[in-house]
Amino acid sequence: MGEFELIQRHFRRDGVTPPAQVVLGVGDDCALLQPAPGHQLAISTDMLVEGRHFFADVDPEALGHKALAVNLSDLAAMGARPLGFTLALSLPAANDAWLADFARGLFALADAHACPLVGGDTTRGPLNICITVFGEVMPGRALRRDAAQVGDDIYVSGRTGEARLALEWLLGTPWARAAVGPELPTDLRARLERPTPRLELGRALAGVAHAALDLSDGLTGDLGHILAASGVGADIALADLSVAPALAGLPEAERLTCLLSGGDDYELLFTAPVSAREAVQAAAGTSGTAATRIGVATTGPGLRLLNATSQVVVVRANSFDHFA
Repeated sequence: MGEFELIQRHFRRDGVTPPAQVVLGVGDDCALLQPAPGHQLAISTDMLVEGRHFFADVDPEALGHKALAVNLSDLAAMGARPLGFTLALSLPAANDAWLADFARGLFALADAHACPLVGGDTTRGPLNICITVFGEVMPGRALRRDAAQVGDDIYVSGRTGEARLALEWLLGTPWARAAVGPELPTDLRARLERPTPRLELGRALAGVAHAALDLSDGLTGDLGHILAASGVGADIALADLSVAPALAGLPEAERLTCLLSGGDDYELLFTAPVSAREAVQAAAGTSGTAATRIGVATTGPGLRLLNATSQVVVVRANSFDHFA
């Protein structure tokens, strides 16, 4: 199967009518997108590399889902609405069955969020997936990292740590195998391989929250990006973190590792003024995604982790480093 047959068979989708924002899609030198009048473009790119971001034997349908989900999560963090995406795909071989499953997972998520494939490229090489996603947001309503203010509440959506526990189980880590058991539950595997981009929550928070980002590399490390960009510090109450049942039985050190530096959570971490507490919970209710208040932005530099008696505790919590 050659390059153009591959594109036609698995990615062209001639029978699918694109949404109104797509003026010209797959098949020309460029795609043409039409944002709503008065909106700004939000653009993000993420790359997934075999052996670095996913295992060689991962379910290709799950991989198709995750490849797009991690990009949509960036749009969610900005409070943006998806418009479309491009896909650059390097393949060691044109495996028809693998491509069919990959495309199925990719397009199921794309269709769920009206975010069509509008272009891309394919070539032979090591398995590498690079997606660029395009969205739109009203001027002044994007949830930027540099907008946190002293006194802001700090929130996290959903729960953190389950993806890290699933990863450690797949790696054969003894404490993870002891906690989870001989089989990895489907819902725990899904937290790693099929993350849910919080697009509805992100859009509901636009105009309510001050700053936001998505948790891809661990809560404490990612929170540090907001603190540095905004010039604030933070106190985080460890007792206020939502703990999934799968993590409850872990030894404290391993539980905190999962909660604080797990990575691959793709939840939203955001700040909002105290006066917006009711509005935040309304946004959480509208989107069907829990939002838990876990701390406060402070004048002091850096991040402090506090125990149940408000004492500072030292936790080794490093974020994921793609070059480590």
